[in-house]
Amino acid sequence: MADTDADRLLGVFEENRFLKAEVMRLRKELERFQRPPLVIAEVKEVFDSGKVVVKIPNGSEFLVEVSKSCGALTPGDFVALEQKNLIVVQKLGKLSKFAVERFVIIEKPKVGWRDIGGLNEQIREIREVVELPLKNPKLFRKIGITPPKGILLYGPPGTGKTLLAKSMASSTKAVFIEIVASELVQKFIGEGAKLVKEIFSLAREKAPAIIFIDELDAIAAQRVELGTSGEREVNRTFMQLLAEIDGFDPLGDVKIIGATNRIDVLDPAILRPGRLDRLIHVPLPDGKGRADIFKIHTRKMPLREVDLNQLAKLTEGFSGADIKAVCTEAGYFAIRGKRNYVSMDDFFKAIKKVRREESSEGYKEMFG
Repeated sequence: MADTDADRLLGVFEENRFLKAEVMRLRKELERFQRPPLVIAEVKEVFDSGKVVVKIPNGSEFLVEVSKSCGALTPGDFVALEQKNLIVVQKLGKLSKFAVERFVIIEKPKVGWRDIGGLNEQIREIREVVELPLKNPKLFRKIGITPPKGILLYGPPGTGKTLLAKSMASSTKAVFIEIVASELVQKFIGEGAKLVKEIFSLAREKAPAIIFIDELDAIAAQRVELGTSGEREVNRTFMQLLAEIDGFDPLGDVKIIGATNRIDVLDPAILRPGRLDRLIHVPLPDGKGRADIFKIHTRKMPLREVDLNQLAKLTEGFSGADIKAVCTEAGYFAIRGKRNYVSMDDFFKAIKKVRREESSEGYKEMFG
């Protein structure tokens, strides 16, 4: 009996010890939640006295003390400040300088010129205007001319404008920064002009770089009476874009490629000499172009008795994107038929399906 009582007493002590430890943990957690938030700032200058000049997000600068636990600080470091007296209490290291990095697409594209069909003339022209100045700048200095800062690709949707820009970046080993102009305005009302400035600063830092602005007409359409706040914001963003292209800071190894389906609505200011003055039309592919595009997209497909030239004739009016969709759908028809090859009949069905979907989309646009 005594042993049983001793065991019970030991169990109570053990449980009591566990509960005390849990209470301590919860108190520490509560204290952590009750602490005021810290202010993030950037170190601008460091003095021998141990004090530093910091810049907080609203632009104000302060000379502040530094906690000994922070270690050595250098200009450009980001730190956490205690709110009440702005003492530096924690070193955060080097953070991203550019808020814009969170929404633009930054990549080193892997597509090449061999992945584009039916656009030989456009490829030649874009290589002359963008690739040559980046790869051989001495040639232009020798001749005494300044190469264009940017080009505009225009034409129907799905004809390969983005693919041309990515292939250009891949060919020159440049960083590819892709922006959709409509998102720039819609998502960041009040911030558009600031973000355009950051995009160009980012591109200069990562040069050689290509800035690709898709749907350019969303911010560069002809200006009208600025009645609403939205229209004023679009105009501010557009004016900042022009200022960056013309700006005091030379673009150097940064090239701009704009793309639009509606060149007719663009403001003449963006197209004048010294800006996006080289216009390259990217049309729907002709018969030979469609055959080339079919060859590219069927390169890895196991085909059986498929005549690509006949498929090119059957897809008149199709864009490159439409032809890619046809090849994908043909592959699905082969999978549904439980075959390990793609037949001509699969392509016939795929063409009908893509054409039907296009007609449906056109109907929706017309009648809502």
